Amino acid sequence: MDFDAIIIGAGHNGLICAGYLAQAGLKVLVVERRHKVGGAVVTEEIIPGFKFDLGGSAHILIHHTPIISDLKLTEFGLEYLDVDPLFWTPFPDGRSITMYKDLDKTCESIAQINEQDADNYRQFIKTWTPLAHATVETFTNPPTMGSLVRNLGFRSGLGAGNWERLTDIFRGYGQLLRQSFDGEELPAVIGWMAAQSGPPPTEPLSAPFALWHPMYHVSGLKRPKGGSGMLTQALRKMIEAHGGTILTSRPAQKILTESGRAVGVEVVDPQTGQSERYTGKLIASGAHIHTTLKLLEGADVPAPKRRMIENSRIGNGFGMIIRCAMDELPDYTATGTPRGQIGEEHIAMQFICPTLDYLDRAYGDFLGKRPSTEPALIGMTFSAVDPSLAPPGKHTLFIWGQYYPYELASGENWDEIAEREGERMLDTLGRYAPNVKSAVIDKLVETPLYLERELGLLQGNVMHLEMSIDQMFMLRPALTMSTYRGPVKGLYLTGASTHPGGGIMGAAGRNAAMTILRDRRRWF
Repeated sequence: MDFDAIIIGAGHNGLICAGYLAQAGLKVLVVERRHKVGGAVVTEEIIPGFKFDLGGSAHILIHHTPIISDLKLTEFGLEYLDVDPLFWTPFPDGRSITMYKDLDKTCESIAQINEQDADNYRQFIKTWTPLAHATVETFTNPPTMGSLVRNLGFRSGLGAGNWERLTDIFRGYGQLLRQSFDGEELPAVIGWMAAQSGPPPTEPLSAPFALWHPMYHVSGLKRPKGGSGMLTQALRKMIEAHGGTILTSRPAQKILTESGRAVGVEVVDPQTGQSERYTGKLIASGAHIHTTLKLLEGADVPAPKRRMIENSRIGNGFGMIIRCAMDELPDYTATGTPRGQIGEEHIAMQFICPTLDYLDRAYGDFLGKRPSTEPALIGMTFSAVDPSLAPPGKHTLFIWGQYYPYELASGENWDEIAEREGERMLDTLGRYAPNVKSAVIDKLVETPLYLERELGLLQGNVMHLEMSIDQMFMLRPALTMSTYRGPVKGLYLTGASTHPGGGIMGAAGRNAAMTILRDRRRWF
């Protein structure tokens, strides 16, 4: 065997899995189809002088795990910057809400709009904090029945004496938030953050996406200095320092099997067109689960497992992003910040979603396979925190929007309408910050089709698979494969297709590595 372990895909979960295995003394190879490691956690200078994240930007979830300290990533150049305030939401009437890591400061901001909801918010955080902590424990372990019962049952605060809260779990988060607060503003703020996982406010059993909210007051929000991709660059250095090998521009063509067991990977060198084969005692795929199944074409995959993977739902995408090089920061009319100066709103993630009804209408467009007429947006101006992202006096603006279907009822092609929909996003943000469009120097529009082509996110779904309850926990990516063991022996799974899903958390990478190391101890 050439290697002890071969990892397909150098996304952050694949690299984290490789990092733990290399640290444990295994001879590791990582193969990646792009020219650079990182997958959807990567930063590149698309426009000279401006550093753009191509995928995820906000680092929240990973700080609920021990990954950074376990792998000693600060020794390999990773430096996190605190981002506080966390979220800022302007409303059409000129008012706004600012959410800080500090609960008291957050409640003071809420009270300026609605004193009763400031009290309601404090109670909401108190009530749901035990469940939020229990969810973290569930995410950072393989999703076994024992783990679910132990964490979501006994540690969640939903036990005896608090049974009425159990019924809230079965609601859509829209209904839960509307019944928890008096005004429209807080449900919009919390609901828009909950919507980042994909399910709309009306989806049954989606309430936990909003009930995670207390954890933002625990971990806060951080950014790697130099861009989101500095996390994956540190992981690359860490793996190589432990003797691991990483090959970029080497797309996997096939997972090699013998007697029903994964034994290697065939890759191709795009420059020469020549195939290369590497063998390993085990293979771990961080690629999309449907891509992984395609790599097993011709292999003896049990028919039930093949069908379960084929039936896992990718969905029709749900978001797109524009990355802008800017002459200046957005000048929001809802603040008193002098134009050209950095205000709290520029440090925070900027939410454009005034009501849950607004979000429901955007989702309605999506169901009709139409780009949202009035998209809900998140503006991110992280150059206000990290000047290294742009030339002196300039800034970056990233705008994430929902909802955007991959397949369009009109029959239009995303390459044809990318600029039009990007302009619509800028127009929407411009209602709150009129200088935005004139401040754009140049931009990159990342449509659902771009996300598929460039980052391997099939159908443009940044979560790989829909994050509905029937595709979570022990059902992700499919029953019998949720513990990171793939459809053939010797093949392991990681990445957003596996528990706990998408987002910059790394738990899937760490959980997969722990599973591999436990299994390996049984072999010897």
